[in-house]
Amino acid sequence: MEKANQYSGEFLAGCEGSVTVTGYDHMKEMKAFDDTKAGVKGVVDAGPLAKIPRIFVRPEDEIAKDEPLFTPSTSDINENSTFETPVIDLQGVYDQQRHKEIVSEIRHASETRGVFQLINHGIPQAVMEEMMNGVKRFHEQDVQVKMPLYSRDPTKKVVYFNTTYHFHKARYAEWKDSLVCRMLSPDPINPEDLPETTRDIMLEYTRHMVNLGDILIELLSEGLRLDAHHLKGLDCTKNLIHIGHYYPACPEPELTLGGGKHSDPTFFTILLQDEIGGLQFLHQNHWVGVTPVPGALLVNIGDLLQVISNDRFKSVEHRVVANLTGPRISMASFFTGSRASTKVYGPLKELIFDENDGTSYDRPLYKDITVREYSDVYYSKGLNVLSHFKL
Repeated sequence: MEKANQYSGEFLAGCEGSVTVTGYDHMKEMKAFDDTKAGVKGVVDAGPLAKIPRIFVRPEDEIAKDEPLFTPSTSDINENSTFETPVIDLQGVYDQQRHKEIVSEIRHASETRGVFQLINHGIPQAVMEEMMNGVKRFHEQDVQVKMPLYSRDPTKKVVYFNTTYHFHKARYAEWKDSLVCRMLSPDPINPEDLPETTRDIMLEYTRHMVNLGDILIELLSEGLRLDAHHLKGLDCTKNLIHIGHYYPACPEPELTLGGGKHSDPTFFTILLQDEIGGLQFLHQNHWVGVTPVPGALLVNIGDLLQVISNDRFKSVEHRVVANLTGPRISMASFFTGSRASTKVYGPLKELIFDENDGTSYDRPLYKDITVREYSDVYYSKGLNVLSHFKL
């Protein structure tokens, strides 16, 4: 822990007292923190904290703009149900009648909220638990072991970093560390590139996740009233990225966030999370907390699916609040396109007009774009990416 001790002496020494200290150089302290390559876990390991370092404190003007948090009504049950995260049971997905019901439920959730939870999804509980343990093992190993992987290069197969790719442009650092593993890009990752602490379970979890992704993309395709194999034929599940997040307990959770407001650069994301909670999604201009359901996986629609569905399916903005308890562990599986591909994505013509009689359903809302074009804007801009491609 020599590096963590150095971190404590050189970085934390300047973080005592008020966040308005004269002469505070935000970007200098952000760089000093990043240079330690110890992450938030390094902050926690450096010694007991009564206050969080200034770089993690959200600006007051940003907090002032926060949408209100939805509070369940004690009298209006109908209003409460409008804000609940739908739970969809995949049991019987191959039964003809139940299959139709599942497609309808997924369509409704994707059109109205952009997020839903899945139960009876086919991934064994033991596999999910070991995947969470694997993420925890990686982040809690000695910092010297993790340092060689510390990078924000979005082209590397495996990286470990604090907060986001936009770190050096951010107004504050998020209270989390992340392990990113590009499992399919589209070729499978070399297992030797994976951290030893997570290698075996990461490979096993990926096999299950690929199967579930194939099932889900067919259901989403049918939800758009397309052929079941239409979206898969567009390579919507050809690339898979796992991101294992670690959110340490935070002494001042009201001052920071584990993950800031954003939408995902994916077709869809499947999230495995523990029981601590903290995930919130934006619905009707309110932040809505997601109550973890034991054994469930959470699905959210990403930006790329909103584009090709021409806004029929909604890419949901979400965030993660910090917590006094922890660590919170989660594993996000991103099904996305390849930056190396020249394939162009735009509103599907099948959703715009009928080729048989030329009937127009709607006008296209987005430009045709490649994944690289989208990614370049996402990694440089971070927020409101889709507005850049609106027609």
